[in-house]
Amino acid sequence: MALTNLTTFLKENYALFGVLLGYAIVSISLGPYSNFDTQTEYAAASSVVEMGLPYATPGNLINQPPIGFYIDAVFLKIFGLSYAAGVAVITLFGVGCVFLVYKLGKTFYGKRTGLFSAGIFALTPWHVVISRSFLIDTQCLFFSLFSLFIGIWAIRKASLKLALASGLLFGVALLTKLFAIFTLIPMAVIFAYYAPKSLKRGLSQIVLFALPSLIMHYLWYEVISRLGFFSIFTHTDFLSFNQGATPSPFFLIRFFIDNPGSLFLLATIISVSLSLWVREHSTKIAFFDFVCLATILGTAIVNIFLVLNLGLWVPYVDPVKYDYQLLPAFCLLAASLAPKAYLAAKTVPHEAKRRKLILAAAAIGLTLLAGSVLLNMQTLQTLTTQEYIVFRVEGDVGFSFVRLAPTIAQHYLSAFQGLGFVLIVASLVLANRDAFLMSKKKHES
Repeated sequence: MALTNLTTFLKENYALFGVLLGYAIVSISLGPYSNFDTQTEYAAASSVVEMGLPYATPGNLINQPPIGFYIDAVFLKIFGLSYAAGVAVITLFGVGCVFLVYKLGKTFYGKRTGLFSAGIFALTPWHVVISRSFLIDTQCLFFSLFSLFIGIWAIRKASLKLALASGLLFGVALLTKLFAIFTLIPMAVIFAYYAPKSLKRGLSQIVLFALPSLIMHYLWYEVISRLGFFSIFTHTDFLSFNQGATPSPFFLIRFFIDNPGSLFLLATIISVSLSLWVREHSTKIAFFDFVCLATILGTAIVNIFLVLNLGLWVPYVDPVKYDYQLLPAFCLLAASLAPKAYLAAKTVPHEAKRRKLILAAAAIGLTLLAGSVLLNMQTLQTLTTQEYIVFRVEGDVGFSFVRLAPTIAQHYLSAFQGLGFVLIVASLVLANRDAFLMSKKKHES
């Protein structure tokens, strides 16, 4: 019985395991990466191991929330105090992020689209490089996505227990990095849509969700570190202003053209355009398209406001971290092209004039998306030979990393990374083939 259950489980999830393993292989082939920020955060995690508190320099607590460093410290204590071990921990969280993108995609659009979005996310250099650097951003994204996933079910079921669980995860994410705040954008949109009929129930959910964050924040900033409850607003990112540079109003668009890429952006634009048609046939797809779009625009607008209105320097130089939380939404929205194309083929009458236009748009979008994935694979292949990478914003402005010696001999890297590519692509192809054969068999019966 147990063997039968295991066999069934593997048959149902082999494609997901292939994507996760392929992502891990591709990631390991690249790094680790390092810069000033990673070394500062590694020093903080090392300090937790040695002294119990995250000091960036002797006597100075790092100006970041602490939970990520304590999580890192547990692994560093077990596996040894080395930068490579620390990066391996971050990569594990990167694998977790890919899995959660799959779960969110499955919840939003269905299993195949969830798998497709996870594959796109797994092959995006932006995510791969960040998850091969000792930065708490990947941990923050993991707990943010986990909180959102649990929060969706809490809202749908009007569950107080799930609301508390989601709030605990959000508290961990927020006390890992302030960027977790962007999780509230999709959460608020979904809550407004699925709001409980009982006002008391809805308010109780909100209180249970918010309470863990407030308690955690108070305990760290008032009781333990004594930095002060509002000290997060004195973070150095909010105190560094533009150093004579004049940012273009389109600096973030220029960044997105490179990351996640122009083909990807065009495919996403087509996906958004098709949302206007989809709403006539599937309110679920149209709604979750709106959730993703709200997340992307909300996060980007905050970044733009900090740069253009407040004149801050770090958000201008560093959208690779400031906008990292919107990357899963980008992948989900782009991957939703697949169910829209299927819906168009299924529901639009053959004689309808708009059928050809809708199917052509969907086909072009999927082609652009496939081209984007191939370009990402080419970029990742190139990165195995480069010792330096810059996530450029405009001109000479950007956020850079130095690539440290990989754990695998250089002459094996291409083949090793190629194995990861094959696993991901083959998993996506086989999963779609199996789904097609099952659909055909069901139709014939």
